[in-house]
Amino acid sequence: MNFKKLEVSDYPALKPYFDAIPYRLSIYSLPSLIAWGDCVFETRYAVQGDLLVIANESQLRPDDRHLILPVSPGGDPSPERLRSVALESGHRCYWCACGDYVERHRQGLEPLFHVEEQPEFEDYVYLAEDLAELRGNRFVRKRNLIHQFEREFMRNGNRACVEPITRESVPECLAFLEAWCVQRDCDVDGETDLACERRAVITSLEQLEALDLRGILVRLDERVCAFGIASRLNGDTGILSYEKAFSDVKGLYQFLDRECAKRLFAGCRYINKESDMSLPNLAAMKRSYHPVLRVKSYKLTLR
Repeated sequence: MNFKKLEVSDYPALKPYFDAIPYRLSIYSLPSLIAWGDCVFETRYAVQGDLLVIANESQLRPDDRHLILPVSPGGDPSPERLRSVALESGHRCYWCACGDYVERHRQGLEPLFHVEEQPEFEDYVYLAEDLAELRGNRFVRKRNLIHQFEREFMRNGNRACVEPITRESVPECLAFLEAWCVQRDCDVDGETDLACERRAVITSLEQLEALDLRGILVRLDERVCAFGIASRLNGDTGILSYEKAFSDVKGLYQFLDRECAKRLFAGCRYINKESDMSLPNLAAMKRSYHPVLRVKSYKLTLR
């Protein structure tokens, strides 16, 4: 099987494979695969008949090289075909097998693969309406923080404004990202999650139009101090891939989150906000927005 490194230029040719994707994990977003495709793992792909086969390779972690579920306009590949693809490609396992797929095919999978959960890759899914409107007692603290932010920046001279991210505003967003990364020590280790995410965000901003991404930014006193970037996963679900805001501005993150839900997900019933990577603080924050669903992730290892 001849694998090729996944590049931005591959997006138009590969996009049709994802148009009717049945998987609900955010890793099965083509823009995300491209943006994250050159960090701890290098993302590569090959076409085998009607299947798009995706592999993550690593010289630093060769024991962790793996496939993710193949993507096909024809729907789910069978467990037997998963086994055939793994053997032909020389990979022992699949990561991030979506829980829906595993439940549909568990009877066929278990004789061929060891099946184990990957809780660090479970995604959080929310009702778009919940995040856009923040109704009820569950969200009272979020609303209070937003009210404090609006009182400070919008009722005393209208010091805050929200705009779409455009080609012209990308340099300002990149400058904000660098300042945000200084606060968070993104580059202490080039292989950490924050360092990898920084590179993924840069690719996403620089290739916003080429990857069909949408974003908004928040200006405070004319300076970019927050932004969010989203993409479409399937017919009823969008992904909020990146949200960045200065942490020392009270209520700014909550304001950004609400504005992203209002402005970036027209026609979407659900918003996928990706996994918590087993980071306790990130997990607590994601739980505080009351997900309606956790999409499970599984590792499938050949028997």
